[in-house]
Amino acid sequence: QVQLVESGGGLVQTGGSLRLSCVASGSALNIVTMDWYRQAPGKELELVAAMTPGGTTDYADSVKGRFTISRDKAKNTASLQMNDLKPEDTAIYICNAVEVIGGTGYDYWGQGTQVTVSS
Repeated sequence: QVQLVESGGGLVQTGGSLRLSCVASGSALNIVTMDWYRQAPGKELELVAAMTPGGTTDYADSVKGRFTISRDKAKNTASLQMNDLKPEDTAIYICNAVEVIGGTGYDYWGQGTQVTVSS
């Protein structure tokens, strides 16, 4: 079992920045990816930023150039640097980790951290 805990959310004005962190604990030795999703009120879960095991990153079009995902494999942490925040970025940001054991992948989700951007 892997436990994920996010932190770093909060209230920020338009144009501001926040840095989210996700820490994985438990049987986290076989984590291959740690990505960031978000869910805004009344909207579906959206993949915001992802990083392949090789380090290639991918972002939702709406956040390209503003958000940066990073990962420290040794510490089992992932971060999301969010700059130039906009009101439409308001959402719960959720960390997702995939662990692979014996060729089988297991999905884990954090509880999420609220990000609110005021106009």
